[in-house]
Amino acid sequence: MTSIGNGKIRVAVLFGGKSGEHEVSLASARSVIEALDKTKYEIHQVGIDPGGRWITAGDPMQLLRGGEPAPEASADEREVGCDGSALTTVPRRDLLPGTDHVRFPVVDVVFPVLHGTYGEDGTIQGLLELADLAYVGADVLGSAVGMDKAIQKAVLAAQGLPVVESTLVLRKRWQEDPARITAQVEARFDYPVFVKPANAGSSVGVSKAHDRAELAQGLDLAARFDRKLLVEAAIDAREIEVSVLGNDDPIASVPGEVVPCNEFYDYRAKYIDGNSGLEIPARLSPEQTKEIRDLAVRAFQAIDCAGMARVDFFVEKNTGQMYVNELNTIPGFTDISMYPKLWEASGLPYTELLDRLINLAMERRQDKRASQTRYEFDH
Repeated sequence: MTSIGNGKIRVAVLFGGKSGEHEVSLASARSVIEALDKTKYEIHQVGIDPGGRWITAGDPMQLLRGGEPAPEASADEREVGCDGSALTTVPRRDLLPGTDHVRFPVVDVVFPVLHGTYGEDGTIQGLLELADLAYVGADVLGSAVGMDKAIQKAVLAAQGLPVVESTLVLRKRWQEDPARITAQVEARFDYPVFVKPANAGSSVGVSKAHDRAELAQGLDLAARFDRKLLVEAAIDAREIEVSVLGNDDPIASVPGEVVPCNEFYDYRAKYIDGNSGLEIPARLSPEQTKEIRDLAVRAFQAIDCAGMARVDFFVEKNTGQMYVNELNTIPGFTDISMYPKLWEASGLPYTELLDRLINLAMERRQDKRASQTRYEFDH
């Protein structure tokens, strides 16, 4: 791992973003910045405001928490592009040969703490790949599959992993013919059902529908956040979560159980009320604990994930049947988030967890660089 003259590793913590989880990202990033070992790392804050503008100067966290716009947003709106092995912030008015560029901080590794779309879905990962920068977490494919719940379910099912029955509804079809979509859902499922955007996290846009009216409300809500809507059978289940860490040889933490303060573990229960219970470790038999940890690792590998993921499960109360609910490739890192709490309970403190994630990012880039990118043959 490279370092600067003072021996420290240069880490860019990337946060904010254009998704509905902007505020969650700020909370997670603040925790990461506070926990990073300042004797090991030189930390650079890189904020992205809700309009998509990047902030590298001043105090990006303070600017975004205060709701202030990015500097020079109107007269000198900046876009980020690639320049060799770095990112460059390019003033739009200067996109001419020979002009000077305002450079992105020169760093050794990027720590994206961007939840949801434009951060957890492979888009920012693609940009970092093009810039040949090491970054924490899954690459483009793992991030994209991890983000799209419909595709993710298909991949997991193809790998023999148990998933809850669901159906996909396109926003356009719902808006064009709600009566037909309602009839199709009711023909397949009994109420209640869960309705969620296919591409969102932190329970943004998720609702539980107990009847036809609530189904319509739920689909309208989910349609505000994505063009793909998922309707899923509701089962009477416990919510168990497992943290996974690693690249090609991932390991799983002890499982934890979420006891939501609301009817289900929605956005308010996760980030606002703070009254949901967390039982760590979860009350499972040794056999169940082993099974769910094995399933978590299999799910992680099924989507070719890397670095980290939190794998969420449903465990049916009557039968004990386990279902993979979803993988979160950039899980929450707030002081009440399950991902770091589970590793803490597994013997890996928060600060050491961040060290491991940064090392895994550097390891992953080194592995990718071992692949030949040009095909040479004899004429």
